[in-house]
Amino acid sequence: MKLKERITIEDFGDKSFKIRVVEPEDEKKASFTHYLHNHRNGVSQFFKKDAVEYVKDVLIKKYPEDKITNKVAEDALQYLLFDLKHSAPFPKPKTQKFKFIDLFAGIGGFRLAFQNLGGKCVFTSEWDKYSKKTYEANFGEVPFGDITKKETKNYIPDGFDILCAGFPCQSFSIAGKRGGFEDTRGTLFFDVAEIIKKKKPKAFFLENVKGLRSHDKGKTLATILNTLREDLDYFVPEPQIINAKEFGVPQNRERIFIVGFRKDLGITEFEYPKPTKKEVILSDILEEKEVSVKYYLSTTYVDTLRRHRARHESKGNGFGYEIIPNSGTANAVVCGGMGRERNLVLDNRLTNFTPITHITGEVNREGIRKMTPREWARLQGFPEEFKIVVSDAQAYKQFGNSVAVPAIQATAKKIIEKLKTL
Repeated sequence: MKLKERITIEDFGDKSFKIRVVEPEDEKKASFTHYLHNHRNGVSQFFKKDAVEYVKDVLIKKYPEDKITNKVAEDALQYLLFDLKHSAPFPKPKTQKFKFIDLFAGIGGFRLAFQNLGGKCVFTSEWDKYSKKTYEANFGEVPFGDITKKETKNYIPDGFDILCAGFPCQSFSIAGKRGGFEDTRGTLFFDVAEIIKKKKPKAFFLENVKGLRSHDKGKTLATILNTLREDLDYFVPEPQIINAKEFGVPQNRERIFIVGFRKDLGITEFEYPKPTKKEVILSDILEEKEVSVKYYLSTTYVDTLRRHRARHESKGNGFGYEIIPNSGTANAVVCGGMGRERNLVLDNRLTNFTPITHITGEVNREGIRKMTPREWARLQGFPEEFKIVVSDAQAYKQFGNSVAVPAIQATAKKIIEKLKTL
């Protein structure tokens, strides 16, 4: 029997398509999954070389008694295309209406939103190894790594329609008088701008924290807009602060959205989505069954939080923990600090008060607990099928750093509607 007929996709991973063999940062692994997911849309050529090498490496380890050449690996790769099981919870849409890339992808909030609208993701990049695990488990695709590296940028295909990026907020060193492309060097926005300049997508959708508007006395946003409008020649309407709570999730999360269209397309106006009339409260996203005792605070920790808040209140500050009523709206979930403590809930369903983690004191009898990672996922609009495959600590960080999917999708829909009119 020929070697290619002895292998299956399971040789390269389990049923969830979580590949076991190569280190997480190896870009060949990303190329392999990107190739398999893009073999029908003309993009696979950008990933084929490394995908073949990846298959060759795996086959040499798997079948050391066989002579594995590049031709054997290429044949095997083509054979695998017919054996690929789309077992990921969120596969590519059956009908692909447009192409997009996902930069600073995190766990795929942008991807979920755009796939829901018929988009095909043809490139994704994320440097955090734990986020990459979550992304792979849900989309069956491994993100490429550090987008600041030239070799990573070289994998980005041509001809995609929309660039998506939730880039971090960083200060610029304003060297010139007007503040533009050159002044953003050394920041992650520069890498986004560089890709836009080279690939010239029809549109882009950028997301950042609300504070970008006032960051460095407004110079940061002014430089970003000047770069996009003047240096890159895109029509960029005034950015807008969008609150997730106005789009179907009970979380008070304000983020700045920046949308742009290539000027030669003739698009000269854009309207951000209006808030939906769907009202959602905290109780709509809370667990229906009793949750583990590990999410309940200890008596010692509850006392510490109360003293901490009292100290701040005595100084006229409002900082401290907060218990959100079931009929209320959560504060913005964040990756660290007081993120969990500012979103505590009352839940008196606990029946077993025996601690399963190391705590100081006893489990509190007031019903005060943290939200679970799944509840945080719901606050961000992630569907129930979304897999959480990392520790609680990493899950809180990932959902805290993520975008609110419904708000992204509502804006994405407006972008696509504009592009359809062309």
